Amino acid sequence: MSLRQTRRQAVQAAAVAIAQPPGAAVNEVKQQTPVNAIGSRSAAADGSGAAPRENIFLFWPNIIGYSRIVLAVASLYYMPLHPRTCSLLYSISCLLDALDGYAARAFEQSTRFGAVLDMVTDRCTTSCLLVFLSCAFPRWTIVFQMLLSLDFSSHYIHMYATLAMGGSETSHKNVDKSRSWLLNLYYTNKTVLFVFCALNELFFIGLYLLSFSSPLLSPSLLSSVSNTDVAQIQAGAQVNTSLLSQIFPNPYSAAALELARANKMDSFWPWVITGISFPVMAMKQFINMVQAVKASKWLAEGDLATRKAHGLPRKTNSS
Repeated sequence: MSLRQTRRQAVQAAAVAIAQPPGAAVNEVKQQTPVNAIGSRSAAADGSGAAPRENIFLFWPNIIGYSRIVLAVASLYYMPLHPRTCSLLYSISCLLDALDGYAARAFEQSTRFGAVLDMVTDRCTTSCLLVFLSCAFPRWTIVFQMLLSLDFSSHYIHMYATLAMGGSETSHKNVDKSRSWLLNLYYTNKTVLFVFCALNELFFIGLYLLSFSSPLLSPSLLSSVSNTDVAQIQAGAQVNTSLLSQIFPNPYSAAALELARANKMDSFWPWVITGISFPVMAMKQFINMVQAVKASKWLAEGDLATRKAHGLPRKTNSS
């Protein structure tokens, strides 16, 4: 009798096993997973040991990028009246451009957001300085306008072509030699990139300082300040900012700018800076033109491939 019951129980167990869904056994094993001291299942069972969510905006390279923006805005505030302070703040902001790249590699925090933040900051700071130079040298306004347009357009076309043709994972600095050996050298050689960017900015900083120091470029420096309380400030003396606020309700007025020019500096070193950096600046503009042309051709190649894939242009039957 007991043997029959044993056989009957074995048959029933086999029938239950066949009818049971495949995942039921796994669920049963999960239900039997041991619980640790704090009442949660082991990390191997439910993946609770995953890394915490990172905040991209608080990565060190991006924090350096934010500080660059703060320094750039501060330099713009001092730009009309304090050439030394403005030049110092602006230069530090530009030098930090090299530091954020090293931080990204050191902390393994290279991100697409950081790359865009870096490029946008570069374009905006240079553009703001060019706008001031257009006001300081009205005769050369069209030149500064062309430089600004070339800088923005070449980098925008290059970035768009890289994303559209190379994919979202491709960096704008990954330029193949077959496409342009010059751009490949410019973007892959960190020394070349640093020298070109630094001397390009240094040229415009030198021009900015010359607007306060060179009568050759700024003939208004030869004229005396109007016979008001402003004329009592001796040329070459340090200007008291509190006095400026008393004399000029608007520190960015034309009269305030004239007073800042009366507090001029020696033009020797600005001329040296401008002369040394001019060839590199000119070459940088040529690279911008090459960048725009190569990116445009790359986009055109993609357009031709897309049209061919869609059967365009459609063949028409000849009559």
